[in-house]
Amino acid sequence: MPWFVSKSLSRKTKPSSGLLPYFLLLVPPLCWGGNAVLARGVVDVVPPVSLAFWRWIAALIILLPFTFHHVKRDWKTAMASWQWLLVLSFLGVTCFNSMLYTAAHTTTAINLSLMQTAMPAMIILISWVVFKEKISSIQLMGVMVSMAGACLIVVRGSLQILLTMELVEGDVLMLFAVFIYALYSAFFRKRPSVHPLSLLVLTFGWGALMLLPFYIWELVVVGPFSVSLVAFMSILYVAVFPSIVAYFCWNRGIELIGANGAGLFMYFIPVFASVMAILFLGETLHAYHGMGMALILVGMLIFNRRG
Repeated sequence: MPWFVSKSLSRKTKPSSGLLPYFLLLVPPLCWGGNAVLARGVVDVVPPVSLAFWRWIAALIILLPFTFHHVKRDWKTAMASWQWLLVLSFLGVTCFNSMLYTAAHTTTAINLSLMQTAMPAMIILISWVVFKEKISSIQLMGVMVSMAGACLIVVRGSLQILLTMELVEGDVLMLFAVFIYALYSAFFRKRPSVHPLSLLVLTFGWGALMLLPFYIWELVVVGPFSVSLVAFMSILYVAVFPSIVAYFCWNRGIELIGANGAGLFMYFIPVFASVMAILFLGETLHAYHGMGMALILVGMLIFNRRG
């Protein structure tokens, strides 16, 4: 899931008819679902921190020629809020995908994608606790139902796992990663008032810089990965599609049909990821996946209930 979702969903736009916006809005969840599947598929090819580090470096190399003038113009404004820029870069860039790629070593791509759908509920909960945003008892119940769905996936629908706490490391790490990104999304209101492309490049750059010590540590402990066509194409995919292509398609879709309609497309992430994981990785859907997803969706429906 991208750093810009929380901002995009707050935009006021004029709804548009036609099929183009719906096609555009299917591209981001396809890219983000593919990110989870690829992370699981290349666990023996590229170490997790290396994959995250080179993702951001490659994305920066691609973006800088087109965004340099924005960054140069906005530099002083961005540095005036450097503390929040640092926090957002650390949470949204340094931590989230590094944790997702690490979690992929011990859990399935299906679980990785399904647990991301609990993020809206976590954002609401954090905004309520930290920023004292008003929330009704019905809305709080909706958040709790969604969180129960995420927990059901973590314990894989087993009461025995819950009682013995024999949890899969990757599931717990991914749930924590979702919490980290929810923190990022809740704090996004503190972002510097700069052009979106400037913010994109600056968070990528600062996030990669803070990731550098972990990357060096991984090089020492695990060793460098072998440069191969698979490794190169994997890094190119995560740099281009989840990081850049999804950004432009998402924002254009928001402009055409509005934020509320676009938000529903986030739930296509586990749909696309599950199909790809079954086809390319041989993963299997279980009943607890369906029950967990159903609870998450029901919880968000309760939260958004009117009247």
